[in-house]
Formats: sequence, C-alpha cells, structure tokens
Amino acid sequence: MIESHYDWQVKDVDQPTEAAQQAAEQLKIDPMIAQILINRGYDTIDTMQTFLTPDLSQLHDPFAMHDMQKGVDRIQNAIMNAEKVTIYGDYDADGVTSTAIMYETLDQFGANVDYFIPNRFVDGYGPNTAAFERLIEGGTQLIVTVDNGVSGHDAIARANELGCDVVVTDHHELPETLPDAAAVIHPRHPEGDYPFGGLSGAGVAFKVATALLEEVPQELLDLAAIGTVADLVPVVDENRVLVSLGLKILAQTDRLGLVNRMQGAGIDPSQLTEQSIGFGIAPRLNALGRLDDAAPAVELLTTLDDERASELAQLTEKQNKYRQQLVADISETALTQAQDADHRDHPALVITGEHWHEGVLGIVASKVVETMGKPTVVLNVNPDSNTAKGSGRSVAGFNLFEAFDGHRDLMVAFGGHAGAVGMTAKADQLTALQTAFDDAAETQHLTDQPKGQLNVAARLTADKVTMPLYEQLQRLAPFGTDNPVPLFAFDPETLQNVKAIGADGKHLKFKVEDNGQAVDAIDFGQGALAPVLASAPDQVKLLAQIDINVWQGRTNMQLMVKDIAVTGMVVEDKRTQQLHKTMFSEAGTYVFFNQRVYEQLRTQLPPTAVSIVVTAGQEISDQKINTLFLVDCPASIADLQRVLGHITADRIVAYFYLKQSHYLLGMPERAQYAKLFRFVKTHQNVDVGKRMAELAAYLKIDASQLVLMLQIFSELHFVTIENGQLTPIAQPANQKIETAPSYQSRQTQIETEKQLLYSESAVLKQLLTSFTADK
Repeated sequence: MIESHYDWQVKDVDQPTEAAQQAAEQLKIDPMIAQILINRGYDTIDTMQTFLTPDLSQLHDPFAMHDMQKGVDRIQNAIMNAEKVTIYGDYDADGVTSTAIMYETLDQFGANVDYFIPNRFVDGYGPNTAAFERLIEGGTQLIVTVDNGVSGHDAIARANELGCDVVVTDHHELPETLPDAAAVIHPRHPEGDYPFGGLSGAGVAFKVATALLEEVPQELLDLAAIGTVADLVPVVDENRVLVSLGLKILAQTDRLGLVNRMQGAGIDPSQLTEQSIGFGIAPRLNALGRLDDAAPAVELLTTLDDERASELAQLTEKQNKYRQQLVADISETALTQAQDADHRDHPALVITGEHWHEGVLGIVASKVVETMGKPTVVLNVNPDSNTAKGSGRSVAGFNLFEAFDGHRDLMVAFGGHAGAVGMTAKADQLTALQTAFDDAAETQHLTDQPKGQLNVAARLTADKVTMPLYEQLQRLAPFGTDNPVPLFAFDPETLQNVKAIGADGKHLKFKVEDNGQAVDAIDFGQGALAPVLASAPDQVKLLAQIDINVWQGRTNMQLMVKDIAVTGMVVEDKRTQQLHKTMFSEAGTYVFFNQRVYEQLRTQLPPTAVSIVVTAGQEISDQKINTLFLVDCPASIADLQRVLGHITADRIVAYFYLKQSHYLLGMPERAQYAKLFRFVKTHQNVDVGKRMAELAAYLKIDASQLVLMLQIFSELHFVTIENGQLTPIAQPANQKIETAPSYQSRQTQIETEKQLLYSESAVLKQLLTSFTADK
C-alpha cells in the first residue's frame, strides 16, 4: 500500500446543481465549469462573467491606495527638480520586475533615476542602513523602495537624518509600527481602504506607475504578470487581470532580454501560460539573486541593446543551470543524511553540511520535505565563524516559526513564518537545536496531524479526458493561488507502459486505461515508483490535472499527476538467478533464509537497511514496515509464512534468489536408487569424500543427486559414511526411500520452489498476500 499525500475532497462537479446548469446555459459554458465557479464563490451571473472575461476596466483606482497621492506628489517633485532618484528593489523575481516597472516609468518622464538591488549575502533583505548611506553619499535625494520597505525603520530613519526622503511601496506583512517614510504605499495599510490587498510587489509598482502616468501602462503588463506569478499571490481580482492581459503582452513582447530568455528556455510564445512564467522565466530571474548579484536581471528586462540582451540571457541561463546542479548535488547529500541512522528516527530534521551555497538551501529544504514528509531545516556550517546558516520549510499543520521562536539563544539571527524560516544558528548548538525541533514536533502533535486536503472537481475515467473538456477548463485560467487548476480523481482499470524516464530515471510516465481507451500520464520526480506501479497496475488511484502535450506539431491529451495512492499490499515480482549491487540500494528490511547468502551480501546493503536472517526456531517480532525484500528462496513455505506472519509490509519485493534449482533437477529416479544400491553392496570403503565426481560419472548420476541419495541411504542405515569412507551395512532393514528426512526435506524444497520460483506472477502475488491476510 502507498497512501496518498493528501486527503481528496471530491466535489462532484460532474453532477451540477440547477443553479450551475442555468448559469452554464446563460454563459455558454460547460455546467461543470459553472459548478466549479459556484464552489469558488462566484455565485452570480455577474461575478462569473467578470471572472471569465478579465479586462482593464476591472482594475481599481490606484489613488484609493493609502498614501498614493503623497507618494506620487513626492516623486513628481523629484522629477521636476531633477533630484537623483534611486529605486531600491529586491533580489527575487518579484523584486526585479518591480524595480524594472518603476525604473522604466520614471525614465519615461526623463527623471534622473537609477536602481539598486541589495545583495542577498552582503546587504540582506530590505532597507539596509549602510546601503542607504552609500546611495545618499552618491547623490541620491529620493529613495523609492519596491517589494520591500515596511520593516526598514532604522535605514529609513537614517535616510531622514541625512536629508533623503523615502517612499515605500510594498506588499509584505505590516509590522505593528510603520517606518517614518514620506509615504507608505501598501494595499493593506490599516488606514487605507483599497478594495484588493493581494497585490505582489510588482502589482503595487504597477499601480504607482498607473497613478504617475494617469493611465494604465499596458506595455508594463508583461513585467507585472511575471512578478505576480513568481510571488505566488492570489490570482484573483486585479491579479487575474494583470496575469491574463500580461501573458498576451508577454507573448508578443519586444523586450530583447525576455525574447532571448524565452528562446533559451524553450518557451513557445504561442503556447505561453502562467506555467511558462512559474517554471521557465521566474526561476531564471531568481537564480541570479540566489547565487550572486541580481542587478543584471533588471538590466535583462530593460535593455534596448540586442547584444547586451543576449549576453544577459546567457548569464541567467548559466546561473540557472549552476543553481540546478547545486540543488541536485546538495539535495542528494541532504536526502542521504536524512535517512541515515542519526536522522531517520527524528520527527523533524536538521540537515547540515559544509561548503553548501546558502542561496539554494531553501529549495533543498523543500525537496527534503517533499521526499521525507518531515519539517526540515538545511544549514551550511562555517567552522571559522562557528555559525550554521540556512533555511527551513514545513509541512501542513506544523508552525515552523513557532518551533524555533522560543530558542533564539541557540541562534544568531532568525525570522520567517509558519511555513518557512531563515536562520543563522550557533554551530556548537546544533544538537540542542535538533532537540528543540523534536520537542516542538511533540508539542505540536506533528505525528497526529491530519493530511492536508485537496479539493477534487470530480471522478473521471480515461475515456472522458478530451480536448473539449480541456478547452472548457482553460476558461478558468490563468491558474494560481486561490484559483487552482481543477484536479480530477482517477481509479483506472489498469495502467500500461509504466516506466521511469529522464536521464536519471527521475520522472514517472505511464498510460491510464479505462473502457478500452488510454491517456498518457506523467508524474515529475516520482520515477522511483515505476516498479511499484508496474507490479500493481490495477491497484492504483491518482489525482491529476488535465493538460495537453504538444510535440512536433502534434497535440495529445495528458494527465499531470499530483498525488498517487496504491491500495492493498504491493508485490513486486523480481525473481532472479543473479544478484546485483543495484538490487540493494534502497532502504528497507532485507530478509535472508540462508546465512551464507547473507554473509556474502551484508557489505552491499545500504547503511539505512535492516537485515533479518531467518533461522530455525528464531523468534521474529511483530513489526510494521514500508518495504520488505525477500532476498533468497526459503527451504520451506513454512519459513516464509513465519516471516510474513509477523512483518506487515506495504510493499514486498521478491527476489527469491537460488543458486541451484532442485525443482528443475527433480528427485532421483527409482532405477538410480537401485543402481546405487547394487554398487554399494559390492564395494567396500569407497572414498566418496574425494572421489564423488568420479563415482557420479561411473554411475551416470548427477553429482548433487548422488549426494542426496547417499544422505538418504545413510539415514535409512543402508550404508555408513565415516571420514568420507562409504561402507555398506550387511542385511539392512527394509525401509521406504520416502521415509528418509533428507528425502522429505528435498520434496518440501521442490514444492517450495515450484510455488515461489516457477509460478505465474499473479499466483505468486496471491500466495504472498494470503500469508498476510489474516493479520
């Protein structure tokens, strides 16, 4: 069994209400789409129509935002007086697009304007006092912050002392006390009354640009869309307009840097979606700030020089590939550490290393959380400064900020929120930090937390996945926070062509089949599940979004898998006559029925593996595990039943290795016993210890069969064998061959091999399942 990561809340939109059917008829949309809109709060014809047809008329008056007029007046005054204005941005994609929007707007007015992007590793996030002092010393008379500023009390106070005004434009959480700025433009200002508080930093900058220009700057919509999607703000209300219309502008943009960047990322402008931004453009802009200086990202967005645009596009691609490699390398080490003996039993993880690039540790932490399902902090340890700096990511229901907030004595710096934190810990306090993390997991009842919930539109079968349905669902796009792409649950009759794909087999691909029709499905990052699904094609349930795949001019329907469950125990039939090192790379419990086989392989097992060698009379404790590997073939079915009677596994991998098959060899024939009996009656003191092969050749009996026959004769007292010397017993008692213990043992082994090694896969699965059914 593999449990789903989420609790699927099926809404059955394929059974629309009367209200949904009426709305669908009026709006000329599928009733399912109308039901989805109603479920999301758009329960009138007007609100549905507004949602389905985003346009500029839906944008709110920028002057309704707090301090907008004050901020605009101060900026216009600076322009008129030729004051030097510096846009103070941020190093992520939202920050650099915000900077570009404000810079281009002021540049249109002929302002004496420049921009400054703080360096993550030197200046940190937000207003930095030393950076402000340098800017003012360089002649800046007005600083306009974008995507930051509401927490910059000290730096803004210092700017005031030096006679430089600061206009703050921001969208982040407001502190109890706001800085003493010339204006604080914020959509959720406590003294404001702006109708939509979910703008990104780029969205706020776009509203300031609108106020300055006294019209909507449609040429800046592409930048606003990038910042909005990149910052994961709600894609509803104004943001839906910015992204919808911004994608259209982006598809035909003449920004040389973006044109080069999209080409380098393989983005087809005619197929542009919010995912093109989220997975193609934004990560490349973010890569610059994660690794070094993000200022080139602003230049990339604003340059008019084709050659420079090409250079900057190549730089972002190079940095992005470097970031990807860093993430891959550190994640591999971090995941190995997460599963070692020192970490695997902790409910929450503190993962540490040296010479790790701190700019990517948040991504690494996310990957560990995704794989391990545990809250995780990943830190780079610097022995010289005795500090460990990095980031943490949480799971649903666990407040990561609260877990560490009461232990600031263990840290040099700390900040964040429930889902993510950044910290610089004392390197000699990491054990105490792990203890605090474990205690928080217990206090917050981490192991008792229910699964996170996912709303599921409806249950579907593969034959219902069609282009018309996809096109109707696209009426709800662009998707994002608060407007998620609809998900559908599938319980397919079977899966076909299950395989791991990609250079390292990282991704999972298969076909979902129902009612004689199949549709492709892909699950990124889940290639390791391929053997599981291939072994249980009729036990799989999945959650997926309906998508299309365009390749070489051909368009095919495709399911993008978001969650997978496998019902019942999974049995992977990997029976083999040869054992390879790759078969022992996975964590789990490995069962051996032969001590010699275990001794040969023990050094090949991963450090996180548990080994059990089954011996006669051995007690096996009751236990529940994830994966059980049956390495070699037992001598009897009873031995296997004894193991499965005490170990409950979600997944069984059956190798059942056997060096020599007794089933194929069979039992000796009666004529062979007679031939051997005649021989021993007429030969004394035969040295079978040294001359077994010679004797087997003389009698024309297989050597291993001859060994068994001699054991049987010895047990029945037909012969004696001492020190390798075979001597017949005169007038032995008349006994049946079948009564000998060795004969019965061999018969049992042959029957065991018949059932375990030479049965059909379905029969083997049924047999192993039956051994666990009564637990």
